[in-house]
Formats: sequence, C-alpha cells, structure tokens
Amino acid sequence: MKSAMSTPAKLDQKLYTATVVSTGGREGRAKSDDGTLDLGLSTPGGNKPGTNPEQLFAAGYSACFGGAIGAVSRMQKVNPGNFTVTAKVTLGKVGEGYGIAADLEISMPDLPRDQAQALVDAAHQVCPYSKATRGNIEVNVKLAG
Repeated sequence: MKSAMSTPAKLDQKLYTATVVSTGGREGRAKSDDGTLDLGLSTPGGNKPGTNPEQLFAAGYSACFGGAIGAVSRMQKVNPGNFTVTAKVTLGKVGEGYGIAADLEISMPDLPRDQAQALVDAAHQVCPYSKATRGNIEVNVKLAG
C-alpha cells in the first residue's frame, strides 16, 4: 500500500502552464511557445555562447522564492523591504549519473533578523520550487548576514 508521503500532490486548479521546446540538448536552443523566451544553450564552462540548464533553474528558483516571500509577507501584513534571493545551482556526480544541489541565500536588510528568518522559513514551505525539490535534491536555505 502506498503511503501519503509517496503520492505526489495534485493541482487543485491550474493557473498557468509554461511551454518550452528545447532542441539540441545542452548545445542547442530553448524557445517558449509564445516567443518571449528564445535562448541559445551551452554546457557549463563551455566556449559556446549561451546559458545552461543550471542557470535557468537558478533563475527560476530565485524568482519563485522571491515571489513566495512576497506572498507570505502580504499574508502576514509585513513589509519585507528590499530583498534579494541568490540561487546557486551545482551540477555534480551522483553514483554513475549526475544530480544537482541548490543553495539559496536571502538578504533582507530592512527587517530585524528574527522577522526576516520567519519570512524565509515560511516562504520555503510555500514556494513551488521548494516543494518540488523537497526530499529530491539537497537544498540549503540561509538568511544572509
């Protein structure tokens, strides 16, 4: 019998679907169906111009986490002030294959540390990227300073 922990959460309501087609793998191109994203791809450390999947994941995770901070702040009626989310996504070996790990560093200089930490902790619980990665990859979240 399956436990509740092994069953993925189903969406109650679909709000948005992003569609991107990649061709050529890490040396190819990624383009969204609406044309707003159109990027050349390259391998990390390669000499071909373009971004790589790890950079794209880091951009998505940092933006999503920032959005979660905003949502939690509004729910708690707290003004987070100016803040930044820095995501570092690392590609590495896992056994015979590959894996990734993520480090998030959040700077909230306009809030007292305990209040900023509470917002970061709450955001980590509601962020869709945090939910998707929880238990799947190593994720370290820390408040700067």
